[in-house]
This record gives sequence, C-alpha cells and structure tokens, in this order.
Amino acid sequence: MDAVRERAPQCVRELTEDDIDAVAALRVNGWRAAYTGLMPQPYLDSMSAAEYAERHRARFRRRPPGVSELVAERAGQVIGWAAVGPARDPDLAAPGGGAPVAGELLALYVAPALIGTGVGRTLLAAAEERARAAGFGLLCLWVVRGNARARRFYERAGFTPDGAEEASDAGGVSVPELRYRRPVVAP
Repeated sequence: MDAVRERAPQCVRELTEDDIDAVAALRVNGWRAAYTGLMPQPYLDSMSAAEYAERHRARFRRRPPGVSELVAERAGQVIGWAAVGPARDPDLAAPGGGAPVAGELLALYVAPALIGTGVGRTLLAAAEERARAAGFGLLCLWVVRGNARARRFYERAGFTPDGAEEASDAGGVSVPELRYRRPVVAP
C-alpha cells in the first residue's frame, strides 16, 4: 500500500498551455504502450509528440465551453492527463437542444510505467467531479474493443458497455470501439 501512495499524484489540477508538450508525449507513449498489436505498428511508430502538441495547442485555445482538462503531477512532472466535457454523441444529447445531460470522458492517459498505481483512478475521480459540477447525470467514454486492460479498468470503476459501437481509422485499418457509460454518482 505504501508503494501505491508513493506513486500516486501529488496533485490534480487544470491543464495549462505550458503542460501541452508533456501531455503530447504522454499521449504518444500511451498509445504505443496500449495499442501495440491492436493498431498497425507503422501508424504507432509515425506518431509525433511535436505534431500532436501543435494540434492540442490549437484545440486548447478554442476549447468549447464545458470541456475541462486535468493533469496529474508528481514532483513537478506531468504523469497523467484527463479531459471531460459534454457528450458528443447525438443519442446522448439533451432533448430539444437543452443543457447536455451526459458528459464524456474524452481522454484519460497515465504514464505507462505508472499504470496500476492509482493515478488513473485519481484522474477519473477528478474528471467525474467536473462532470458532476457541470450537472451531467451520465458519464460515457469510448474504448478500443481489444484494449482489455482499459476495459477492465473502466469496468472496475462501474462503467458498462451500452451497445453503441463505432470504428476509427488507424493507418488504413478499422479499429472497433465500444461505448461505456455509468451514472454520475454523488461523492
């Protein structure tokens, strides 16, 4: 238990533009660790943290209302990143175009060496708190079907597949994804 505490983040805070390079490296390393064998290796090898950071900076500057990005850090180093906001799927939209009723965990990444140390759980709890504060009654997320580790993580956190599926393109290969959801619960 002490080892887990030693590896847990010292703080979770809002992402700043200064964090984007670290988040980009975290994302690229996370994809390479999680998706080897699930996506074409040349696609993973071609990922560039610098290119992702440039795109993330542009998105950060025009981030839509209601999207919150968080970083977990320890000893001044970014060790995790999460983003949460209104659900993007039309079937989860509020009736009549009202305030969104569902939130979406848009991203959750932890430094690969720190997976299983509580950083992901800490970030998920902070993202859920943002979803609760935004008034969302439901939180959903998309996960690659073959990513058994991530699916176990979300299932242990109470998420269940809701039957929605889609595929994304990774280097010309169709990668199936499943949508998971769970109610946003009071603390």
